[in-house]
Amino acid sequence: MTAAQLAQKICLVAGASRGLGRGIARALGQAGATVIVTGRSSEAGPRTDQRSETFEDTAREVEAAGGRGEPYRCDHTNEREVDQLVAWCLRRFGRLDCVVDAVWGGNEGYDGERYPDGSAFATPFWRRPVARLGQSFESGVYAQLLLARAVAPAMVQMRQGLIVTVSFDTTAGYLGDVFYDLSKAAMNRLTLAMAQELKPYGVTALGLSPGHVLTERVRDAGMAAETTETPLYAGRAVAALVADPDVARHAGQVLHVADLARAYGFTDADGSQPDRFSLQN
Repeated sequence: MTAAQLAQKICLVAGASRGLGRGIARALGQAGATVIVTGRSSEAGPRTDQRSETFEDTAREVEAAGGRGEPYRCDHTNEREVDQLVAWCLRRFGRLDCVVDAVWGGNEGYDGERYPDGSAFATPFWRRPVARLGQSFESGVYAQLLLARAVAPAMVQMRQGLIVTVSFDTTAGYLGDVFYDLSKAAMNRLTLAMAQELKPYGVTALGLSPGHVLTERVRDAGMAAETTETPLYAGRAVAALVADPDVARHAGQVLHVADLARAYGFTDADGSQPDRFSLQN
């Protein structure tokens, strides 16, 4: 993909302070897009889990990659803030061609071994405080619904647009943790439902399923050797989907990044094409 292929596109990446959102924003910048990057971790205020990464950093990475980066602070579990974000985007740019929702706070407070409530990933459900399910749903499916609900009217009016929800394919089997599995399944079902309701208006909703990604949290937890790909791999998948005039054929599906790499011909940061991640990897 050339640096100017998405030069006329206005994209919003929610949850872009770090991780997959950051990689997606950077890849869109490499393709020349204008990218609004959002998150809660700001240079001027509190940061999630006291981490160093901020959405302003991401905006600068978009600029360095060749795009236009626009930082915006937003708590995506707050309906008013989400509505204000979308209103600002539409006033500033007149439209949104693509919205990518990479918001996920289900692992907040996790130190690589334990959550703040003392449980670990994959602790049997009968030993887990059920309150964590609410946090996972609020920072997953609820946050995605808030953003999609805010952007849909403008896209429906334009009769075009792409909504990408970052999730994980749950059809291959149990994801190993009851709260994580339920949250991802609900997010995928939301994608299917949105696609059905938006399709008559020319708007496409789909899901994106990456592998085991080398995010900052994964690196700091000492799990880098177990990863299969970098966040840029998913980012290049999104860039390819935005550039595809026939992207509507994917509506409602949860697409694997590795499958898209082979279909569209892009690679990860090191030039490789990692295989589709499976639970048996």
